[in-house]
Amino acid sequence: MPPTVADVLSAAQQRAADRSLSYFGAVTPEEAHYLLVNLPGARLIDVRTRAEWDFVGHIPHSTWVEWNRYPAGTPNPAFLDELRAAAPDPETPLLFLCRSGQRSDSAARAAAAAGYRRAFNLLEGFEGARDEQGHRGTLGGWRKAGLPWIQG
Repeated sequence: MPPTVADVLSAAQQRAADRSLSYFGAVTPEEAHYLLVNLPGARLIDVRTRAEWDFVGHIPHSTWVEWNRYPAGTPNPAFLDELRAAAPDPETPLLFLCRSGQRSDSAARAAAAAGYRRAFNLLEGFEGARDEQGHRGTLGGWRKAGLPWIQG
């Protein structure tokens, strides 16, 4: 039987509990895609740098709110202001995405601390972890899962 929204939300919350996460849940790329299609109002927030968004690729209909500034890698001091402008309702389900799931974890934590009750981290991110040759995109992530994305 295919999963339901309730099934995916339950699995995401269980991962959050197992990992002592301060936000609503953690989802796989496939689960994130399922929620974006089936959970009303769900939004994907891409927290990668503008360079990553432009040159590596991004997910259609996602919203870009940079966590770290390019090229210095310094934190974006306006992150929460930009997030509030993009998603003013703190009840909106927000799925945070970065390259591998690390920056998006930090963004989900910040969003939850700022009152967003349904913040998720997208595990594996857009490109996943590095393989034995140091390349991304072969061990996991949104692209490896064959989910919709565009480049350029």
